[in-house]
Amino acid sequence: MAYVQSIKSPLWFKIAAALVILWGLAGVFACYSQLTLTPAQLAALPAAQRDAFIAMPLVVRIAYVVAVGGGLVGGILLILRRPEARMAFIASLIGVIVQFGWVFGVYQGLAKTGASALAFPAFIVLVCIVEIWLAVVGRSRGWLG
Repeated sequence: MAYVQSIKSPLWFKIAAALVILWGLAGVFACYSQLTLTPAQLAALPAAQRDAFIAMPLVVRIAYVVAVGGGLVGGILLILRRPEARMAFIASLIGVIVQFGWVFGVYQGLAKTGASALAFPAFIVLVCIVEIWLAVVGRSRGWLG
C-alpha cells in the first residue's frame, strides 16, 4: 500500500466529525433501547409503532444495527483520520435503506402512520449522505490518511 501524506484537517471538519460521533452514539442508544424493550414497554407503545416493531424481521433488526454501528464507527474513523470512514458510512446508508425500505415498502408503514412519519427517516438519509460527503472531502483534501 502506498504511503499517503495527510494534511492537518481544519477545525470545522473536526467539529463535524465530533458531531457525527454524537449522532452515532444517539443512534446506538436508540437502537439498543428499541431492541431491548420489555413486554411492558412494548405494550405501552402506540399501536402502529408496536405492531411495526413486532412485525420487524431479524434481517431488518440487523440492518438497524449496521446502520447505527456503521455511522458511529465512521465517525470514530473520521476523528482518527482514517479513509475507511467512507466505507463505514456507506454500510450505514445501506443499513438505513434496508431498514426503512422494509418499514415503508414491505410493511407499508406510510399507510399505517401517515406522511409525517417520513420526516425523520428522510433526515437520517440526509445525514448519511453528508457523512459520506465528509469522508470523500476529507480524503480528497488529504485530511484522511
